[in-house]
Order: sequence, then C-alpha cells, then structure tokens
Amino acid sequence: MSEITYVRGDATVPSVKGVKVIAHVCNDLGGGWGKGFVLALSRRWPEPEAAYRAWHRDRASNDFGLGALQLVRVKPDLWVANMIGQRGTRTGSKGVPVRYPAIDTALARLADHAIELGASVHMPRIGCGLAGGKWSRVEPLVTERLVGRGVAVTVYDHGEGQRP
Repeated sequence: MSEITYVRGDATVPSVKGVKVIAHVCNDLGGGWGKGFVLALSRRWPEPEAAYRAWHRDRASNDFGLGALQLVRVKPDLWVANMIGQRGTRTGSKGVPVRYPAIDTALARLADHAIELGASVHMPRIGCGLAGGKWSRVEPLVTERLVGRGVAVTVYDHGEGQRP
C-alpha cells in the first residue's frame, strides 16, 4: 500500500499534474472563516468561503453538519473540499473543537469523489491547527480512508519546525 507524501510548502498550490482536491476542515457554525488555513484559501479563491457560507445558510434543506463534505470547483482541474470536522471554534469544557469521527466520515466521502474524479488529494495537517487535534489521530484516518483506496495524498507542512 502507498503512503502519505509529506512535503514542505503551500497546500494551496499543489505541484502535480492532473485533477487535484485541496482538503481542509471547517467548523459546524457557518462562521469562523477568519483564521488558519482558510485565509490562504480565500486569498486565492473566493468560491470556497462563499459556498461554505451558503451551505450553512441553507442547512435546513441540505446535509450541512459534522461529517459532511462540500466540493467547490475553483479551476477546471482543481477542487476545494470543505469538510465539517470540528464542533464550534473554541476549546472549552467539552475539549478541543476537533471531532475525529466527523473527519473520518468526511474523508470517506472525499475518497468516493476523488476516485470518481481521478484526483489526488492535498492538505495541511487537517484538524491539527485551530481545531486542536493531534496528527497521530488524524493520519491513520487519512491512510485508511484515502490511501487505502488508492488515492494519492500529499500533506503540506508550511514553515519550519514540523516533521512527519
């Protein structure tokens, strides 16, 4: 079985050929699109944030919620996967915002779409920044749900001091 490829760089500029999906974790509040990786996404394309906000606004008639996945096309061969994988935005009495089962569910849905599109998947260490998660818990989910189904995955570390 293949493994996750780790590179130093910017996950918003995957440098491989073919169809690509940039995956990241969003909260279940419909807001909080103002810190972390989403800022890098929004600097490149307005569509992922606009789609996320519309998805939340219309949640009474769609699948918005923990574990849900929204694919947003930003270029002919590039999609952004908004994955609802955190409850709220703050660490509180119920712990950190990350929800591993929701990330697992969203990754399984992402795998179906990536296979259908013939796409590779590119991401930062999802759920491990502002969501407060641990990569040691997320990495096996990525490996099982994506790599295990033959989807090529590249994880990007931005800046110094991070190692796989």
